[in-house]
Amino acid sequence: MKYGVVAIAALLLAVGCAPLPSSKQGDTSSADAGNRGAPVGQGKSRYQIEQDGAPLQTLDPNMIADAQPRHEVLRVAGNISPYKVNGKEYRLVDQHRGFKERGIASWYGTKFHGHATSNGEIYSLYEMTAAHRTLPIPVYVKVTNLDNGRTAIVRVNDRGPFHSDRIIDLSYAAAVKLGYAKRGTARVEIEVIDTDNTHAASREAARYYLQVAAFSQLTSANALQQKLSEGLAFPVVIASSSDRGAAMHRVRVGPFVDYYSAQAAKKVLQQQWSGESHLVVEAGDSSS
Repeated sequence: MKYGVVAIAALLLAVGCAPLPSSKQGDTSSADAGNRGAPVGQGKSRYQIEQDGAPLQTLDPNMIADAQPRHEVLRVAGNISPYKVNGKEYRLVDQHRGFKERGIASWYGTKFHGHATSNGEIYSLYEMTAAHRTLPIPVYVKVTNLDNGRTAIVRVNDRGPFHSDRIIDLSYAAAVKLGYAKRGTARVEIEVIDTDNTHAASREAARYYLQVAAFSQLTSANALQQKLSEGLAFPVVIASSSDRGAAMHRVRVGPFVDYYSAQAAKKVLQQQWSGESHLVVEAGDSSS
């Protein structure tokens, strides 16, 4: 997570990613353990401090740089759809290009500093990041504070806030830049920044597949491939591999050029195939 950090490098080195002492903020932030990560152990949370809040250090909003939008591969991490939190089901938006939304923004800080976000990155309250319930991860969002006109660009890498009256949770640094950290919430408009125009220059061009099944017997994989091919206009392929001498043959639909092409194909696949499928992303030498 190296995008849009606060320009106070010496302070960051001193603070690091350890949970920070917090000043008494009252109910300025919306986040709590139920919103970001189930409790672990018997009655214990994975967060070291109970209440969320701001760091003791004062940040200068004029020294906080926006996140720098760039094309990034939408991997599986953080992009499971649908998913459930507190018994409620959420589905990622079908199309994030041109996405706009107005509502209430909150922020989260010391309680979550140093802990993993929904895609496995480590949250820092000093970086320009955000949590959203249904946007893919990661995307870049322009946030405008409708009360004072200030703007900020953040990178969405987390899920939340799971309060029905709030649409986005920003890092503490982003809240400072937008001028509502002390107030706790603000009326905002958020707008996704389309980074697809940099796709051609990206070294992370990816192939997206919908994996429908995996078999140890190639004949079974061939039979399913043939069945799906008869009813689908998309390619159906078999990806075979061997692990410690055991063969595995995975039946996949695709490849697709981007995340949303795969999501659109999934809806068509559901009309032909009663089983579950999951997204597989291959970028360079890696897959997820």
